[in-house]
Amino acid sequence: MIVALLAVAVVPGVTAQDELSGQLEIFSWWAGDEGPALEALIALYNGKYPNVEVINSAVTGGSGVNARAVLKTRMLGGEPPSTFQVHAGQELTGTYVVADRMEDITFIYEEEGWLDKFPQGILDAMSYEGGIYSVPVNIHRSNVMWYVPAKLEEWGIEAPATWDDFLAVCPTLQEAGVVPLVVGEAWTVNHLWESVALAVLGADGWNALWTGELDPAGEEMVAVWNRFGEVLACSNIDDDASGLSWQQATDKMIAGDAAFNIMGDWAAGYMTTTLGLTPGEGYGWAPSPDTGGTFMWLSDSFGLPKDAPNRDATIAWLKLLGSVEGQDAFNPLKGSIPARIDADVTNADLYNAYLQSAAADWGSNTLASSLVHGAAANENFSGEFGTIMETFREAGAEAAAAVMAEICADSGACGG
Repeated sequence: MIVALLAVAVVPGVTAQDELSGQLEIFSWWAGDEGPALEALIALYNGKYPNVEVINSAVTGGSGVNARAVLKTRMLGGEPPSTFQVHAGQELTGTYVVADRMEDITFIYEEEGWLDKFPQGILDAMSYEGGIYSVPVNIHRSNVMWYVPAKLEEWGIEAPATWDDFLAVCPTLQEAGVVPLVVGEAWTVNHLWESVALAVLGADGWNALWTGELDPAGEEMVAVWNRFGEVLACSNIDDDASGLSWQQATDKMIAGDAAFNIMGDWAAGYMTTTLGLTPGEGYGWAPSPDTGGTFMWLSDSFGLPKDAPNRDATIAWLKLLGSVEGQDAFNPLKGSIPARIDADVTNADLYNAYLQSAAADWGSNTLASSLVHGAAANENFSGEFGTIMETFREAGAEAAAAVMAEICADSGACGG
């Protein structure tokens, strides 16, 4: 299958293959276990443009927590990479587009005939004042609960459809010496929070939070924080969580030390590509409790910084990313689905059972954008979310909601 994924084909470009040369620096956080999908794209690019030296500047750290800080320093310092990974939505537009650091790449969409090849909602998330500023390579789902089917059978439980169901089995698992819900370092706890918030508020309430129609200090948000506290009490938050990467948290679930994990579906890529597990057998999945019928989405994309080194080679990279061939090379390894609406996700040689189920849900579910992964709110808000979480841990739900309202107002993220 990998040979097929990396087969060389011609993608329209701004110049002939043998005319492109120099260096192309690709900045991302896809290192280590998340590297194979990016490496497949780079191999595809190398086959088409052999005279371009690709520099893979990947910075380790889940969800880009380290990479984003390095990138911001470079962008503000006038030393942009040729292109960089960025979540579609406010992480892109609210940070770099409004600061006039990115080129409008609508011309690529027009040249390639892409304006009707991506969901309008995704195009809107990458747009600002009529221009499109990045190319999406995938769609990820945030609100997924993972488990091992054989372990649940051994413990005599089922994947909970609601948080009440989860809380009911929590004591049983704890008595058996099993962590009911495993979390890791700080951003994975924030990731859990957004799934709990989606469960309590529903998609309409969640979306209303970011348009100013829902009070971040109101009763609904206090209820979110109270429910989150109940869920967190059934986790390893006070034990080894802070020392675990998201992969290590997943490993604890696979080993049977923990029953469930809430993580985006890059976990499927890790469990399939790195651990060699079969979807539906080695691992199972369900929407995070109380979020069935809602798809909390995020999308990895790449743009063209102003004054980027080797602009033509970068444009060729972006055109490859947005092609069906590029998306088919990347997504089966990454655990994500193509952003293109004309990709054939029914091809079982490429897209496994999990990915086909995710694609079906993407096409039929109500959509909600991820906070933690850059779609819902600007970085002025998301960068301060740790302060809100710390307030909750120290002072409780009402205090956390009050601080959240202050940060919403200061950042303008919640409809301000």
